[in-house]
Amino acid sequence: MDALTAQPRTIRGKSVKTLRTEGLLPAVAYGKGVASEHISVSYNEFVKIWKSAGESSLILLKLPEGDKNVLIHDVALDPINNMPIHADFYMVDMQREVEVDVPLEFTGEADAGKASDGILVKVMYEIKIRSLPGNLPHSLLIDISRLQNPKDAVFVKDLVVPNGVVVIADANDTIAILEERKAEAEEAPAVSAEDALKDIEVIKPEKEEEKSEDNMSSEEK
Repeated sequence: MDALTAQPRTIRGKSVKTLRTEGLLPAVAYGKGVASEHISVSYNEFVKIWKSAGESSLILLKLPEGDKNVLIHDVALDPINNMPIHADFYMVDMQREVEVDVPLEFTGEADAGKASDGILVKVMYEIKIRSLPGNLPHSLLIDISRLQNPKDAVFVKDLVVPNGVVVIADANDTIAILEERKAEAEEAPAVSAEDALKDIEVIKPEKEEEKSEDNMSSEEK
């Protein structure tokens, strides 16, 4: 289990930007029936652990009053550079089930659709599960190499999950499907300028004398 050292912080509000200049990330730790704590952690250490553990793996948060088992519950990102600017840690009760979104990890993509040249469409990238914190998987593996023909699909009911883990989704929901590759529209045959002119109706101007006669009154005629 990854460990992250935290320190209490008194700086709050807009002033927390000074923490970031010092290489620290402002955060909050809280849990059910537990008072929230305003803390800060090493920015670089947090990013490294966040990338490896995600939001579905337990982390040991080392606080001055003792170590706590936590999940990274929420991460606020800078809208410009998409980097963390704040984090929430949820302190879990190891005897109480939690619900989290777990990433779906696809394997065998290179072999999917080889038989029919189909197009693989991923419908889900994560799925909600429920289990005791100690049973939480980092991700769920899905082998999609068996998808070979159009309309072949993997459904929620096809997932293999560890003991003690319950998937919270309809069993018939689609996770990935192989779609038929649409044939490119046939190009219209090229038409020469000469052939194109044949199809154009040419309206010839009326002769001057005809126009004059048409314009004469009945008396003049």
